[in-house]
Amino acid sequence: QVQLVESGGGLVQPGGSLRLSCAASGFTLGYYAIGWFRQAPGKEREGVSCISSRDGSTDYADSAKGRFTISRDNAKNMVYLQMNNLSPEDTALYYCAVQRGSQYCSGYMISEYTYWGQGTQVTVSS
Repeated sequence: QVQLVESGGGLVQPGGSLRLSCAASGFTLGYYAIGWFRQAPGKEREGVSCISSRDGSTDYADSAKGRFTISRDNAKNMVYLQMNNLSPEDTALYYCAVQRGSQYCSGYMISEYTYWGQGTQVTVSS
């Protein structure tokens, strides 16, 4: 069965860090560009970061630049999102997903991604 499973979320104080993991099963994650998204209550799902499969190039939303780092370990079929200096505005359900049809990151249009996981909750609060 093809699926992605996110983990690593939790409750963290402002300024803290979390490392999210995205585990793939049923397919070889290394063949695809993988995106991280998030959705806060009452808001639309938004792209956070993406990592290409071909050359490992990365992309970040403005909200993530300088604080978040995306990486992948193809041998383990995993993608990670290291999040530092978290703020309450980062509170959301975080998802990973496979970009369709390209090994390079090409934006964060929701319809261009598939195999969404169930998400992992990140709550930043004192």
